[in-house]
Amino acid sequence: MDLQGFGHLLISGAWITIQLAVCSLFVGLLFGIIGASAKLSSSKIANTLGNGYTLFVRGMPELLLVLTIYFGSSAVLMAIASLFGYDEYIELSPFVAGVTALSIAFGAYATEVFRSAMMEIPKGQREAAVALGMTRFQTFRRIVLPQVWRLALPGLGNLFLVLLKDTALVSVIGLNELMRQTAVAVGNTKEPFTFYFAAAMVYLLMTSISMAGLYLLERRANRGYQGARA
Repeated sequence: MDLQGFGHLLISGAWITIQLAVCSLFVGLLFGIIGASAKLSSSKIANTLGNGYTLFVRGMPELLLVLTIYFGSSAVLMAIASLFGYDEYIELSPFVAGVTALSIAFGAYATEVFRSAMMEIPKGQREAAVALGMTRFQTFRRIVLPQVWRLALPGLGNLFLVLLKDTALVSVIGLNELMRQTAVAVGNTKEPFTFYFAAAMVYLLMTSISMAGLYLLERRANRGYQGARA
């Protein structure tokens, strides 16, 4: 396949796509754990906030969320800065805005995955941990979280594959990820099929590597459990 000297653009775009996806994954996992804990909380305020988060974000298209974060954040930041006498224009970088938007979207879906996994853990295990003198945080870290990770991993893996492809949405706010760099190459060469096919192959490669990694993680997470069942 002749990329006419634009191959380096696809490579640099793929690298930014990977950074965007990985950063969004880690921040989104944090949002998901907090959201699931809020939805399962006995506090009505936390429960309402958790339900509102998932209802609002899951009902909004990811593209609209990206645009809202990128353009809306400028107005918020400038309003805050004006309180301190700072009147210059402020905006988030496309990368930060993209990570923020994708993390919020990923976290909303991950919330439901974590919530379902947490509900699978017998209540008696938490009661036993409390009887042994563990604090709530110790119980969550030592008893709940290791089991939640194993139960939630398949669902989180599917969400990550969706996240990896959703990074293409950030191209609309000017981030030079894979799709935007591909569009630049197409605009210069007038060969859309060649470059969009090449981009598709790059996405397929990244997805295949991710699936292989997820398979290894699932095997490792289930290793002790499978041994106990045997």
